[in-house]
Amino acid sequence: MELLLDRIKTPIGVMLLVSDGESLRAADFSDYESRMHRYLRLHYGEYSLKDARNPGHLSDRIRAYFDGDLTAIDKIPAKTGGTPFQRDVWQRLRKIRVGTTTTYGELALQIGKPSASRAVGMANGSNPVVLVLPCHRVIGASGALTGYGGGLDRKRWLLNHEGALPAQRELLAK
Repeated sequence: MELLLDRIKTPIGVMLLVSDGESLRAADFSDYESRMHRYLRLHYGEYSLKDARNPGHLSDRIRAYFDGDLTAIDKIPAKTGGTPFQRDVWQRLRKIRVGTTTTYGELALQIGKPSASRAVGMANGSNPVVLVLPCHRVIGASGALTGYGGGLDRKRWLLNHEGALPAQRELLAK
């Protein structure tokens, strides 16, 4: 399978965007490139990457998000491999609205597996399309910013960018 790779600068590091020309197949930060290649091999087997600029205008949409159009990523088409359970979790991530967060337990309830919050966390941590499948919007039950594959500083930045940090919401409600 030949896939297209674009590298774009963002305020939180260089992002790697892998697409088939229409849908995003993988997205990660350049400091986690080896993880991205591991996911690509796991999900697609043999693949090759060809450098491309803005395939399918996907890079433009990511840039628009970072420039303040927070809904620009909502309709980016994404195709993933993964198990049926992982795909269920990842599809549910797309339904977390910008400016909001949810918890692993709430996600488990939403996919009909109320006792699977740890498994949801594992699936969330294996998300091959960061940002677009917004795993950064999932926090701990206590409101703590728990793990994020790109690092907690990036998670905090993204939630701050979206106005979704729990403390921000409390201030806005007053």
